[in-house]
Parts: sequence; structure tokens; C-alpha cells
Amino acid sequence: MTENVTPSVIQHSEVVGGHSPHYFQDKIKIKGFLKTSFIDWDGYITAVVFLPMCNLRCLMCHNHEIVLTPENYPDVSMDEIEDYLVENRDFIDGVVITGGEPTIHGGLLDFCRWLKNLGMMVKLDTNGTYPDVIQRLIDNNLVDFIAMDIKAPLNKETYSAVSGISVDVENIRRSINIIMNSGLNYEFRTTVVPTFHTAEDMVEMAKSIEGAKTFVLQQFNPDNTLDPKLGKVEPYSREELESIASECKPFVSKVKVRA
Repeated sequence: MTENVTPSVIQHSEVVGGHSPHYFQDKIKIKGFLKTSFIDWDGYITAVVFLPMCNLRCLMCHNHEIVLTPENYPDVSMDEIEDYLVENRDFIDGVVITGGEPTIHGGLLDFCRWLKNLGMMVKLDTNGTYPDVIQRLIDNNLVDFIAMDIKAPLNKETYSAVSGISVDVENIRRSINIIMNSGLNYEFRTTVVPTFHTAEDMVEMAKSIEGAKTFVLQQFNPDNTLDPKLGKVEPYSREELESIASECKPFVSKVKVRA
């Protein structure tokens, strides 16, 4: 466990900015709360919150239930989250916000500010389709780490095919640029699906983030994907991913394999 580096810890019952503590909760819903994780933010012990819905329909998505049918999952109360974080502030370093896609939610900035005021560091998982939201989070010092998914090489046809919906790749490029120039720690990551990604594709993607700190190649898991046909796809082995990673290393400072 590391020391908490975020200032301005408030007491459990304190009102934030003149509002009631959970004044933003009508703009954001939490559909999952993992109280302790050792793997979602390298070097830190975190809690993880899962936000519903997404603007993409990625065929390899594993969280598609909270994307497509969030009404089937009960809301996790802000009181429950707050009680746990306050009680375990000496143990939990930060909170990972994932989904779904967090940046589509109007209450995201206020939620991050609330977490900061509880003394938490904040990691954001995002697909990068809303660069203006990412910029506002950075400008307001509301995130400490950003993990952005890059779905495919940055051409509209390919990117849209993997994402299951038409994507403006200029927004993806803008988000990459914003994150790389933010001064924050960050990583770009790709779930490498043999059906969609060749070694040449991955090198092209590495070139599109040339000079980045970290590029993570994640092993595809064929279980419970949005497109059930992908259940028959055999993932790349760790050895194959390591070989692809070595081809990407001339362009990115650190290329990691998660398998």
C-alpha cells in the first residue's frame, strides 16, 4: 500500500461546496462496486465502481449486461460507497471508475470531485470518444491516471467495425493527444482479438501513439462476449503477444502484455 498523495480529506458528514454530499447522484448511477482490487491500478490497492451504458457496442465486450440492460442491476448507493471508503481510507489508495463508458455521464466530474474530497486518488477507464470531458477532468485536477482503450488502427472503417458502431476517429486522436500532453500517468491499451488484430495492425496502432509512456496488449478472453461468435476464437498465446509487443517497442517507451 502507498501513502495517500491526494490532499483535502473531508469528514464523513461534511457538505461539499455548499451542496448535500450526494447532490450529483441523479446524474450518475453506480451498477457495481468492487471493494478491493489489487490488479486494476498497478501499484495501488483500489476500489472499483462500474457505471452503466456505453456509446459503443464492441463485439468483444465482457460487461455488455450493464451496457445493454442496466435496469436489471440494482443501484449501489452513494452512502454505501462513502461509508466503505471513509472507513478504509488508510487501506484503499484510490478508486477506479470503469463501465460501461464513464464519460457519457453528466455527473462524472462531480463524482470525481466527491471522491477526491474523500481523500481518494482517481483512475479513469475510457474509450476516448469524448475528448472534451477528458480535458475538463484533467483541467480540474479530478483524475490521477487515465487508461484509454484503443480498439483498432485509426481509420474510420476498421475502428467502427470493431466498435460495433460508427466512430469519429478524430475524437480518438484528440483524446490520445490530450492524454499524452496531460502530465498525468496513463496507459493506452488494446484487447488483442485474432479476428480483428494482426501483428501489423498492432504496430500501426503503436505508431499512432508514438512517444507514449505505456501501451498494454491485453489477451482476449472469449467467454461472455457481446458477439457470441467470438466465443469460438482462440486467443493469441502469451508468447505470440510478447512477440507482437517486441515489434511495437520501437514506438512506445513501455509495451506490456496482460495475459
